[in-house]
Amino acid sequence: MSSSSSPGRSRGGEKEQRPRTFDTEAKKMCWAKAETVPGRHPERWRKDSAGNVVCKRFANCQGCLCFEYDHIIPFSKGGESIAENCQILQTRVNRLKANKDEIDISQLKSYSCDIKFTDKELDVIEMAVYGDVIRPGNQCRCRTVAELLGQYKSKNPAAPCKLPYADESL
Repeated sequence: MSSSSSPGRSRGGEKEQRPRTFDTEAKKMCWAKAETVPGRHPERWRKDSAGNVVCKRFANCQGCLCFEYDHIIPFSKGGESIAENCQILQTRVNRLKANKDEIDISQLKSYSCDIKFTDKELDVIEMAVYGDVIRPGNQCRCRTVAELLGQYKSKNPAAPCKLPYADESL
């Protein structure tokens, strides 16, 4: 790799730009290697490298369940945009990590959002985002307005979710 500050490689006198972002395959592999959340659907929920719960639909946003694909070795320090150099980090943690490569897990955790969601709160969020809740051995779906009004009986075999837990407080 060139010692210049420009992020590129030279190939036969021409400069080849390395990709700044992770491609779709690298992102899939990065998501797959992140820790799963017990009792949650692994395609929807994961834990980032600091142990924060994140939702797949909340990539590149700013909330506590949002995440970004992070370069473990920062791009600015020569890190490649490949799955082996990728980790999921809560957006806030990723922004504070910036271009640091020598950072320990306790520092990452100290940057994390202070909000911890209960299972019931995650159910409500999952229902709002996906229209159903899938947990190992238990799946429910969102009822349509026609069902709620008693005008339609769904043929969907998944039972309607009993959210937002009217009988209990969140």
